[in-house]
Amino acid sequence: MNYDYIIVGAGSAGCILANRLSASGQYSVLLLEAGGKDTSFWFKVPVGFTKTYYNETYNWMYYSEPEKELDNRPLYCPRGKVQGGSGSINAMIYVRGQPRDFDDWAAAGNPGWSFRDVLPYFRKLESHPLGNTEYHGADGPIRISPMKASVHPICRVFLKGCDQAGYRRSDDFNGAQFEGAGIYDVNTRNGQRSSSSFEYLHPVLARTNLKVEHHVLVNRVLFAGEHRAIGVSVTQNGAERRFMANREVILSAGAVDSPKLLQLSGIGDSALLAKHGIAAINELPAVGRNLQDHLCVSFYYRANVKTLNDEMRPLLGKLKLGLQYLLTRKGPLAMSVNQSGGFFRGSEHETHANLQLYFNPLSYRIPKSNKASLEPEPYSGFLLAFNPCRPTSRGSIEIASDRAEDAAKIRLNALTTQQDIDEVIQGCELVRKVMASPALRDITVEEISPGPRVTTREDFLRYFREQSGSIYHLCGSCAMGDDRSTSVVDARLRVHGVAGLRVVDASIFPNITSGNINAPTMMVAEKGADMILEDAAAEAATSAERVERVDLATAA
Repeated sequence: MNYDYIIVGAGSAGCILANRLSASGQYSVLLLEAGGKDTSFWFKVPVGFTKTYYNETYNWMYYSEPEKELDNRPLYCPRGKVQGGSGSINAMIYVRGQPRDFDDWAAAGNPGWSFRDVLPYFRKLESHPLGNTEYHGADGPIRISPMKASVHPICRVFLKGCDQAGYRRSDDFNGAQFEGAGIYDVNTRNGQRSSSSFEYLHPVLARTNLKVEHHVLVNRVLFAGEHRAIGVSVTQNGAERRFMANREVILSAGAVDSPKLLQLSGIGDSALLAKHGIAAINELPAVGRNLQDHLCVSFYYRANVKTLNDEMRPLLGKLKLGLQYLLTRKGPLAMSVNQSGGFFRGSEHETHANLQLYFNPLSYRIPKSNKASLEPEPYSGFLLAFNPCRPTSRGSIEIASDRAEDAAKIRLNALTTQQDIDEVIQGCELVRKVMASPALRDITVEEISPGPRVTTREDFLRYFREQSGSIYHLCGSCAMGDDRSTSVVDARLRVHGVAGLRVVDASIFPNITSGNINAPTMMVAEKGADMILEDAAAEAATSAERVERVDLATAA
């Protein structure tokens, strides 16, 4: 079957592309999703991510290769396997990043991607209660909900503690002042998840020029000769199928599976491809390289005041909160557990905020068994976690075989630069400094872990090596840039050396952004859609001009 545009992956980016490319009715669009529909109640309720965290029906449940600098541990890397992608199973913290993140994108050979350039697309995608302002939009599909009025009272104690420790406040991490302590915004609407699937795709499923296919595993991209993508070969419900693209194939399968699909299709490092018996169609060594992620570690505390543990652990408490949510769409189940935190400088020598904090009025351990669920600790507790904002270690994504069914090898290569090691120590010292404030000391009985015996730089680093994990912000593995030896796509997201093929998702980030990456991923999709439509219009204008010249010449 033929379509103008084929989009691989109905995740945070793919759902936006499907809406925007089909909006005019001029083009036919096919959206392919490896998972099923997001019809379960747990995709709507914000706390539902606890039910999909280890659910193989909705989650690829990837693991990295053992990380040498992290005690040889493989790290869990959940990825959404459902309509909406990882945006259907995340904790919904809405943070754009700081302006310098995007200025660095532009400086890496990508004109049009500075903060000034991308801000209109952030404003375009959001509907913010502040209305249309310099930093916010009021008419976009994604609803932004500040949690300031409804966070657990203990979050106010955290903010007071930051004041006492000498840190500034930020009233809006997506506004004029990024740095400081504050309360996070989330992408929810009336107490329900406001994902790109719910807001961009669901409302337009009746369009006759838009087709969505589920349970489709794309095996490879098809080419005419070596330099033009013309479709995809897929497996759906055990049957082999082909879909053909009149205009473009767009990969939006994410930071793991977009580079994997390029490699399976013969685009990548020729030595890697040859190892698996794949003929190189386009030598592009940067495919799968430049992988980045945020790694975090949590400090656990026992409190002498009530926390969310006391409400969410007992069965009766769960029932009360569930009833509150069903009747009012309010309460803890309508929010993220990551309620307060902020962005801080780890030392006076830092020129920008380089550490992110999460203060949770709930303490829970990441279960070691895939069959376990996320449960609060059995005491009144809270946790304070941190991650460096812009780690400099770089990892990779590599195919494990020539079969699309086999998961790619994820190597994060964590803590392989001195800067990253230094920032881990800065982060631990920042947590201890904030926790030493009078306000937080007053509500703290003890530090459960790492505990009072961990005091030196060596102790902090050891704790991070043994206990840290991914915070699930994988990106950068199909980086955007103007040098095909170090990047995969150009500034218009076109794969170097191949016509009719683009990548539009978090894998194109040249550098990771400071904060959670779902918002910038959606921005990339909004801007990418505009580029695709602009290029189509320019091509049509050129063709019309060419025809006109021929007609004039014939008439003469």
